Amino acid sequence: MGKSQKKRSMRRHNPMRVPDSHLPKGLESAASSSPKNEVVLPIIQKLESPDAAERKWACVAVSNLIQNDPSTRRLLQGKNVVGALITRLSDSEEEVWIEAAGALRNLCIDGGYDICAEMYNKNILAPLKTFVPKISTALSQFLESPKTAPENAQQVVYEFTENVNTILWCLSETSNKALNAINQINLVPFLMSFLAARAKLPIATVIAAAQCLYVLTDDNQPAIDELRSNAAYSVCLLEIVRSEDTAKGKDKEVIGDRLTTLKVLTTGILSNVSPLPPTSGASGVDVGKEIVLPLLQPVVTSVSLIESSALAESLVAKLALEPPQLANLSLKGTPKSDHRSDTEVELERLENKLRTIQLALEILTGACATLPDPISEPQEGELDAEEDDEDNDAELEEDVTDNMTLDDVPLTNGATTTRHLPALVEPLITLTQPVRLSFPPAAGQSSHPPTTSVLSAIHVSALECLNNVFLSLSASPTAELSAASASGKQVWDGVWATLGSVGTEIARGQERKQEMWEIGVGVLWGVGNIWKGSLVPNEEQVQLLIQLCNSSSDPAVRVKCIGTLECLAQHPQSIDANRVIAMHLLSILPTTTASSTYGTEPLIQALSALIDIYSDENLPYDVNFRQGNFVQRLVDSVEGVRKTVRAIDRRKERDLKLRGEEVRDNLIAFIKYRKALRF
Repeated sequence: MGKSQKKRSMRRHNPMRVPDSHLPKGLESAASSSPKNEVVLPIIQKLESPDAAERKWACVAVSNLIQNDPSTRRLLQGKNVVGALITRLSDSEEEVWIEAAGALRNLCIDGGYDICAEMYNKNILAPLKTFVPKISTALSQFLESPKTAPENAQQVVYEFTENVNTILWCLSETSNKALNAINQINLVPFLMSFLAARAKLPIATVIAAAQCLYVLTDDNQPAIDELRSNAAYSVCLLEIVRSEDTAKGKDKEVIGDRLTTLKVLTTGILSNVSPLPPTSGASGVDVGKEIVLPLLQPVVTSVSLIESSALAESLVAKLALEPPQLANLSLKGTPKSDHRSDTEVELERLENKLRTIQLALEILTGACATLPDPISEPQEGELDAEEDDEDNDAELEEDVTDNMTLDDVPLTNGATTTRHLPALVEPLITLTQPVRLSFPPAAGQSSHPPTTSVLSAIHVSALECLNNVFLSLSASPTAELSAASASGKQVWDGVWATLGSVGTEIARGQERKQEMWEIGVGVLWGVGNIWKGSLVPNEEQVQLLIQLCNSSSDPAVRVKCIGTLECLAQHPQSIDANRVIAMHLLSILPTTTASSTYGTEPLIQALSALIDIYSDENLPYDVNFRQGNFVQRLVDSVEGVRKTVRAIDRRKERDLKLRGEEVRDNLIAFIKYRKALRF
């Protein structure tokens, strides 16, 4: 399996809560679809009012206006609401900058990357940095002398802190530039102070700090080093994950859900910074085996997505009968930005519970297959190797097995974790299966965008987790596992059932469907590698894989499709399917007159697949190779393959260069071998 399976990219831990991708680009489409178009400009104007009460009212109004309304959010963004609210963070009146932070927080979590990037570019960090020491001072005072401030004053500070930490969390995953700037603030001690004082603070405030810390420690060495440098931090985190649920009273279930979220986040932090430092006294703790899997497996099986979707629909229907908050907007009776009806509170609680499931899946994905990154830096003496490329082939062949494919890469937590993986498979497949609210209607908006956003995120995360499960298992499959072909078929059919429910009709606003296909094919490849030769190819499935390979512009997706087709082609008795797959693979190769249009990695994968499929001339389907004169087609591709491999920049893509050179040499040897069989 190729390197495309382990490419990394910055991921958003909070998928856009209220997407606007179903809307055509531009403000005109937003204006035509927003029912609140006429109130946007007055609100923007009031943000600049000399009257503090009007400025506060306008900040609150923004929070209310954007609720589940991407059209109005886009209109406000077009009127520079982000810049106006950032200005209000430095307002002379405390109530104004508190409400401005709340509005910015809601824009962050609802609007996603674009709005967060705009906030960073408009220097939101300048005022945010000034709040951190102020919050620390207030927190210390409240903890040391709780009676020095009224309870309502403390609550205001806690809610403001939650908003600030949430904004910092969203900004930190916007770009590397934003993350580096946030690293300069040195937030780890600040955030850990909330976790250490969790027993005396509102659970929502502690969770916001934990969420920010979880994101900051995700593949971010400065934050990881800072957290690992203090033994007390590790002790605190372990105390949280090992604590018993002590929620009592009428809100026991609600508080229990929030405590579960805190434990899951803390598990993620521990996973990010493991192994724990020797100075913590917990260096012997196997985070994956002793914490991640035992704690998170029950979490991902704790909810039915079918029931959750049905509950959301019933609550939305109930909410439609309630008067909208916008109707209550007036300067005389300014609503709080966090004012919600009982129905809205119930919907938010359901959303939080589902987001905890998604978070647990995200952490499990990392635990299931922790693979080392490929070494892409050029080694000493290689900088000028391109000039002498062909002369160095023999020398480089010795290095071909260095980080070439995932099959050769040992898992860092291999045998310890792998024993637990099969138990995850069935619930993961269940979580991949779409339900009624999983996707918005074609070119339309979901009846409740936050629920749809988190449901589709769960499906995607479950597929990603499955991908790593089978990537891990296929790296070193046992004889017992390979022999369990019935299990392989059950998983294979389960993934195809999910993809069948997703469908191939993907409209604007339904990008998650495409994402599920692209990840799902990776799962199929992993399953196919384990049970290669025992999976009977289905004609419709083969055609769908070929169509996806042809239509995708992403080389990684094409590689996955080719890898999966390779596995199906090796079912000995399926001669017709083998021929169809082989013809597709041959169509990817260059000819004597034309280069390949599929890209370098797909070409290398297709060549590797053809060599693997026809490496045993005694298999029944080898008749296709002989009767189709495939050897001549391979001969015609040699010069084009050489040119393609020669064009790979060793400085930038060393592992791909090595793999390309290996496949090129294998191709030449394979052609010689097959020609020799004729005589």
